[in-house]
Amino acid sequence: MASTTRLPVTVVTGFLGAGKTTVLRELLRQSQQRLAVLVNEFGEVGIDGQLLKSCQVCDEDESVSAPTIVELANGCLCCTVQDDFLPTMEAVLEQADQLDGIVIETSGLALPEPLLQAFQWPEIRHRTRVSGVVTVVDGEALARGEVVADVNLLEQQRADDPSLDHDDSIDELFDEQLEQADLVLISRADRLSDEQQRLAAQQLESRAHFPGVMSLPISHGRVDPELLLGLSRHEAADPEPESHDDHHHHHDHHHPELLSASLQLKGRWQQEGLESVLTGAIETMGLLRLKGRIPIAGKVLPLQVQAVGRRLDCWFEADQASSDQLNLVLIGRSPDQSRLAAQLASLQA
Repeated sequence: MASTTRLPVTVVTGFLGAGKTTVLRELLRQSQQRLAVLVNEFGEVGIDGQLLKSCQVCDEDESVSAPTIVELANGCLCCTVQDDFLPTMEAVLEQADQLDGIVIETSGLALPEPLLQAFQWPEIRHRTRVSGVVTVVDGEALARGEVVADVNLLEQQRADDPSLDHDDSIDELFDEQLEQADLVLISRADRLSDEQQRLAAQQLESRAHFPGVMSLPISHGRVDPELLLGLSRHEAADPEPESHDDHHHHHDHHHPELLSASLQLKGRWQQEGLESVLTGAIETMGLLRLKGRIPIAGKVLPLQVQAVGRRLDCWFEADQASSDQLNLVLIGRSPDQSRLAAQLASLQA
C-alpha cells in the first residue's frame, strides 16, 4: 500500500462486557489484512490489550502479518483526544505503508462523536478515512429489557477514570453509540431463544434515536471480516460524485449463514438503470454487503459501489484496477454472481 493512500479506520464501540474484545480477537484470527489495533483500556492492567495479544494470530507462519496493538490507557478516549489519541495516531501513521487499515476499540464510556470529529484534525484527516462505526450490544441484556449487563461494573469504570469529563447517563451513552453506528452487532445470540432474539431486536428498535442501520446477531464474536472492515461512511468530496442513499434500512434478527461470492467481467456498462439492478440484487439475494467497481461507458473513472444492507452509495473515483474490469463482491444469505451477471448483461455497452 502506498503511503499516500488514506487508511480505512473501523471504530468498535459498546459498553463494558458487550463483547467488543471477543469480536476483535475473532477479526484478528480471520482477517488477512495488516491491521493496527488501538485499544482504549485504562487502569493498572490493560486487560483487553493482553487478551488481543494472546489471540494467537502471530504464529510461526511468517506470511501472516502480526497486528500492531497499541493500548491507550490514559482514560476515556473521547476525553483524551488531543493528549493521547492524536499523538498515537500520528505515530501509527508513520508506518502507514505497512498497514491495510486501523481498528479502534473504544472504552465502554466513550462517546463516538468526539472521536469521529478528531479525524478532521489536520495531521490525520488526509491520511485516514473512517470506513465505519460498529456498535456491539449485549443480546442477553437487551432481551431482559436492559442496555448493559452489569450497571455497577460500568459505574465503577466511570469512577475509576479521572479523565472522564462527561456525565451522560447510561441510556444517553447507549443512544449515542447507536446513533453513530453503521452496523450493530447483537452479541451472544447463540444463548438466546427465538423469542429472546425478538425481544432484543424490539429493544433496539424502540430506542427513540436509533437510526435503523443494519443489525446482525452474532455468536462467539464471529463476523465476516469483509463485512466488518468493509463498511462505508461515504464522504462527499469525489471528482465526479454520483450517489444514491436508500433510507429504507435492513434489519435481520435471525442467524443468517453468511456466504460470499465475487463477480469479474470485462467491458463497460450504461449507468442508467444500474442502481436499480444493484438494489434489486441486494433485496432478492438478501445481501448484507455489496462492494466493488464498475466501468461506465463514456466515463474515465470507474463507478465505485458500496452497499451496507439496503443503503447504496455510488461515486466515481480512480483505482488501480483495469479500466475495463468489473469487480464486485457479494456477501449475504444467497449471493448469486451468475444471476447478477445476467441482470447486468442488458446494461452492457
